[in-house]
Amino acid sequence: MQNNKSWLIIFSLIFAGEMIFSLPFHITRFFRPTLLETFSLSNADLGDTFAFYGITAMLCYFPGGIIADYFSARRLLTFSLIATAIGGVFFAKIPQGLSLTLLYGYWGITTIFLFWAGMIKATREWGGLNNQGRAFGLLDGGRGLVAALMSSIAVVLFSKFVTPSALTSSENNSVEGLQSVIYFYTLMTLTAAILVWKFIPEQQVKNNSTVRPWVGVQQSALSSKAWLQAIIIVCAYCAYKGADNYGLYAVQVLSMSQLESAEFTSIAAYLRPVGAIGAGLIADRLSAGKVIQWCFILLATLYTILSFTWPPSVLFNLAMFNFIVSFLAVFALRGVYFALVEESKINIKITGTAVGFISLIGYTPDIFFASISGRILDADPGVKGFENYFVLMMGIAVVGLIATLLLNKKNRSLSK
Repeated sequence: MQNNKSWLIIFSLIFAGEMIFSLPFHITRFFRPTLLETFSLSNADLGDTFAFYGITAMLCYFPGGIIADYFSARRLLTFSLIATAIGGVFFAKIPQGLSLTLLYGYWGITTIFLFWAGMIKATREWGGLNNQGRAFGLLDGGRGLVAALMSSIAVVLFSKFVTPSALTSSENNSVEGLQSVIYFYTLMTLTAAILVWKFIPEQQVKNNSTVRPWVGVQQSALSSKAWLQAIIIVCAYCAYKGADNYGLYAVQVLSMSQLESAEFTSIAAYLRPVGAIGAGLIADRLSAGKVIQWCFILLATLYTILSFTWPPSVLFNLAMFNFIVSFLAVFALRGVYFALVEESKINIKITGTAVGFISLIGYTPDIFFASISGRILDADPGVKGFENYFVLMMGIAVVGLIATLLLNKKNRSLSK
């Protein structure tokens, strides 16, 4: 598994796995205040736009999972990347209203239908029986490193157009800066398509005639462990999406500039490989379930602290510390939650179908989270809105902890 060809395969999966989501997600994460201003959106408006992405993505997870069990990942992933990049060209025209909403709906299809389950299945196969934590830790940690590097380049491009003085004197500069970032991510998405086509082999998909599609669907839908994994991912993914608002917090509560906010969130992205790969290595020694359990405990504690009012002299350092630690915990969750598929002994022949089912439920926050959190933040802009927001995040972390404890109990009984 550790020969050069094998490492090129995992590198291609890592780079493609992050670039496929860079256009719909990176720009809102790293340049959120500027994007809201350029597209004339409120937090609720952006949340509703993401909801349309979530709806189309949700419709694609399950059929995409079934397809991944029967077709080569190389062709599926390459087509998805090219189709996503085409949307980036339209995004750079700064579409408004319904056009922007339809674009996100289109991305919900191109980033999920022929991509997601194929990537997860290929990673599970790369990791083998004993290195699932490392495989998925490398995938998400590597994706995090790619995201951080790309965002750092994007911030440099953005800063060429937007200086603190330019932000207050000329809106056109910020528009041009955002367009340069969009074109950059579009080019990187096309580059990922080339890497996938070149380095991921044309797999001879194993004959799955002994496991008919409906049987795999039935096994997944009736599995209590699959449902618990889905709930865990719902809560972990809410925590991940919740971090998108840290940049807005930095501007509205900590009084940072838009450029300083983008720099902070970009630098914080470098924590993702630390959290994900570290969690993966620990999961191979202990278990993914135990790592996830402690991450949810940590997040619930951090969110509770941020939900209280603090003196201004304390707030900045306290918030920065909490954000850094919560970034690490969130990235650790993402690094290992799909290792639960192997830990729960789900039949490898229905990996794609099971991943499709788990993802169908697990990624529903793409539909509801941004809309709900956006309305909470818009209702009481500033400190009060964010205190209410962190109460919501604390509740979600507690639900994730309960689901993890139940799944760990089931997996322990399975191993006896």
